[in-house]
Amino acid sequence: MMATPGTNGNVYVPYSERTGNESIVYFTRDLSEEGLRKIYNRVNGNIGGKIAVKLHTGEQHGPNIIPRPWVKELFDKELDNAKIVETNTYYDGDRYTTEQHLETLKVNGWTFADVDIMDADGTVMLPVNNGKWFTEMSMGKTITDYDSMLVLTHFKGHTQGGFGGSNKNIGIGCADGRIGKAMIHTTPNQDNQWDIAKEEFMERMTESTKATVDYFGKHITFINVMRNMSVSCDCEGVHAMPVVTPNVGIIASTDILSADQACVDLVYAMKEDEHKDLVERIETRHGLRQLSYMKELGMGNDKYILIDIDNEDEVIKPADAVQDLKPFQMSQQ
Repeated sequence: MMATPGTNGNVYVPYSERTGNESIVYFTRDLSEEGLRKIYNRVNGNIGGKIAVKLHTGEQHGPNIIPRPWVKELFDKELDNAKIVETNTYYDGDRYTTEQHLETLKVNGWTFADVDIMDADGTVMLPVNNGKWFTEMSMGKTITDYDSMLVLTHFKGHTQGGFGGSNKNIGIGCADGRIGKAMIHTTPNQDNQWDIAKEEFMERMTESTKATVDYFGKHITFINVMRNMSVSCDCEGVHAMPVVTPNVGIIASTDILSADQACVDLVYAMKEDEHKDLVERIETRHGLRQLSYMKELGMGNDKYILIDIDNEDEVIKPADAVQDLKPFQMSQQ
């Protein structure tokens, strides 16, 4: 089955050319424990019961992951009955087996909360509604133990996906390490995870995301932390490329497409010398297909109202949000 031609995963669509409804996206420049807590409380209305917090906890000693003290503060003061959830990796690295993964969690300091390696004891199939590539996706078995999910994402580049936002965090990160991730990364008669058409990979990953989003329904929410945005994913650990893109802040929404779209818009709103490397990474991998396919699958809106919670809930444009990035970035280091 071939990817649909003309999906243009390397072409950015300006806001003025988008159609459809608008969702609410919250924004803060406050890159700190307090900023994370404050924005979480804007999007947590349907988060309760047994809570899964989907983090990308990173390879050993990765320099760019969300700071552990921020997440600890969130657990200590805002999250009752919650666990960090992860799955093992498809590639052979520090998190390939459950034993390796547990050791890496200790090395990286994720020791302040319970961590559930969801595929440690098997898998479960979740339906993919209206998918092109899949009718179901193999997930870590214990994903169905949870009542709600907080998708807490370090927004950055990605070697294969172009960018890693909420879509990548759960599309790859909830699929189990042997079956689900193989379904996404490979096609029949080929077993090389890097040898897959760009648009097709984005669509497969997004259909996996849809299975998780549909499972939790309204009991899922999304936070993207736009800090230390290397063009490399946290799965590259200490080998990640140096960070050259300015820090921005934190984005949150109950709409996954709006959350990721707002982050991409904030990157594109930067000056050319500030976003050149990250935009190049996104477009050369056709990463923008993540956004257009989420819209095609009815997963959310690519139009949104951006609410500045630092300034009495003022409605702002992405360009206004990034106009003084450099002094703010310096103040947060």
